[in-house]
Amino acid sequence: RLLEIMYQYPDYVLNIKGHTDDAPILSEKYPSNWELSSARATEVLKYLIKNGVEPERLTATGYGSTLPLVSNTSPENRAKNRRVEFVLEKEAYQ
Repeated sequence: RLLEIMYQYPDYVLNIKGHTDDAPILSEKYPSNWELSSARATEVLKYLIKNGVEPERLTATGYGSTLPLVSNTSPENRAKNRRVEFVLEKEAYQ
């Protein structure tokens, strides 16, 4: 559905925002929540580019656990905070 929106509004840019819960992560692939949230946003960006959206219209940012939707006090709340958000902005790009 996101691809349809991007095709329908060619004068808009898309900011892709990756988020995590506050549970510390330490893996070889993702040394911290910053890398994990950035990877979430970047995967969406790569998918959109692969499907024809111009790279100039896209940005990807990782926020780690800094902007939770809800407190991280339960498994359900933690799941809500692990997300990717999309912000469309009308901008002319060259």
